Amino acid sequence: MIKVGIIGATGYAGSELVRIITSHPEAEIKTLTSQSYAGKDYGSVYESYRHRSDYVCEEEDIEKMAEECDVIFMALPHGVASKKVNESILSKTKIIDLGADFRLQYIDVYEKWYTTHYAKDILPEAVYGLCEINRDKIKNRRIVANPGCYTTCSILSLYPLVKEKMIDLSTIIIDAKSGATGAGRGLSLGNHYCELNESVKAYKIANHRHTPEIEEQLSYAAGEDVVLSFTPHLIPMDRGILATCYAKLLKNYTYEDILAAYEKYYKDEYFIRITKQGMFPETKWVKGSNFVDIGFTVDERTNRVIVIGALDNLFKGAAGQAVQNMNILFGLDEKTGLDYIPVFPA
Repeated sequence: MIKVGIIGATGYAGSELVRIITSHPEAEIKTLTSQSYAGKDYGSVYESYRHRSDYVCEEEDIEKMAEECDVIFMALPHGVASKKVNESILSKTKIIDLGADFRLQYIDVYEKWYTTHYAKDILPEAVYGLCEINRDKIKNRRIVANPGCYTTCSILSLYPLVKEKMIDLSTIIIDAKSGATGAGRGLSLGNHYCELNESVKAYKIANHRHTPEIEEQLSYAAGEDVVLSFTPHLIPMDRGILATCYAKLLKNYTYEDILAAYEKYYKDEYFIRITKQGMFPETKWVKGSNFVDIGFTVDERTNRVIVIGALDNLFKGAAGQAVQNMNILFGLDEKTGLDYIPVFPA
């Protein structure tokens, strides 16, 4: 059995990790930590675990965890993981970081959008854990940067078109919407029920921190720099991401031409589902699952392609993908512990 440690186990992404690992046939939780609830039974923090586990939230001791665990998941705010991960830790265990600290490969870009990076020597070793694209790079690594939820949806939605050079890269626009759990469990005015309910709002316009992450990964696919427009929105539901992506086509491609590109890259990808022609993804179709649904159409009038992607921000957008990365690291079938049917219609 893979011995698992989870740092930040009482946040939304951390609690989803606990739920998935608890039912994983090849992994078991050795240690879970929580800064806010240290010493408390996990079932007293999340009543859904009553009679299901004997987990106790512990004070974090990453050195001890590295000695006892085969892999440590870090579900922490940005700027924290890079203070904790070092060569000594990586010599003893593997790290899967759900935060942003190891996603961007250029220190100056990270520090422009986030904060000071404290593990510059470790950063070059980190691999971007977008499983369907970087699977072979993830194998045998000691540290994996788990992608963000907006970025997973946006990159996977556009990757085949970028890779096959079918779109004008300068025209990419991503309009994305997220449920409230995407903002984390911490309290802020904008997440209060009365502020969020019966409203939709754009936020961090032209400066959302997932922008450079999307640009960097699509630039690798394109073989040239990609600069795009990304606008996120917060909507009054618990979980889910819907990304609507627009780009100008470089030729008069048909639906069949574009479908061929998606099938080239995703035909054998279990967790990516291409919808039927004329049918477009909805967040309820992927809720509680590791699936990404992608649909598209060609707007012949403007010669644009419109691609819509949907995923569950806490599952494929966070914890589910992190476990998928763990499965790759330890040579398991990627579906192990993740083959959940989406929760519908709830």
